[in-house]
Amino acid sequence: MVPPSPQSRRPDPLTQEVVELIGEVVARFSADYEEAAAEKALTGAQAKLLSLLSLEPLPMRKLAHKLKCEPSNVTGIVDRLEARGLVERRLDPADRRVKVAAATDEGRRMARELRESLRFAREPLAGLSGAEREVLRGLLRRMLGEE
Repeated sequence: MVPPSPQSRRPDPLTQEVVELIGEVVARFSADYEEAAAEKALTGAQAKLLSLLSLEPLPMRKLAHKLKCEPSNVTGIVDRLEARGLVERRLDPADRRVKVAAATDEGRRMARELRESLRFAREPLAGLSGAEREVLRGLLRRMLGEE
């Protein structure tokens, strides 16, 4: 008899509870992020795009890939952020045929304020010791395949 594949087996109760807890963390973080974005008169998608661009300028196709949406949707989001002076379009220095979107100084400031205003993750994490936060960081990185 062939044993069931790992994908077809039901998770054990501990794994199922961890999955549910991760889901709750994601839901609470998303709600907090949406609220923080709304306080800045941004949609969640605009805030996510601005956050990405605060790290580095990116071509529209790469933004679409990171946001898991169509490039035409990204164009509309960039248009609205550009109208507010938070984003600008530039020629890509590596390939002048390509345009990239980049956060302006004001856009980077707003992205920083958004990150700093997220209460959900920061407050519970403050209750953990430095060593506990390091363990959690390591476990999350392993789950994401970064270690």
